[in-house]
Amino acid sequence: MNGLVIIFGLVAILAIFSTLSAIKSKNLLGIVFGLGTAGVIGWFTIMTFIHHGIPGGH
Repeated sequence: MNGLVIIFGLVAILAIFSTLSAIKSKNLLGIVFGLGTAGVIGWFTIMTFIHHGIPGGH
């Protein structure tokens, strides 16, 4: 397993926890950025896992 997938996965999980924390404190900007980060980094995690890392130059 590629280490990049692990790092992206941890960042996505932390973004989910931060979003939940922002929801508890009713912080709208925190919710928006948390959901955006979880969505984008989560998608990077899925696509990196599917393609086994950074694609080559060919």
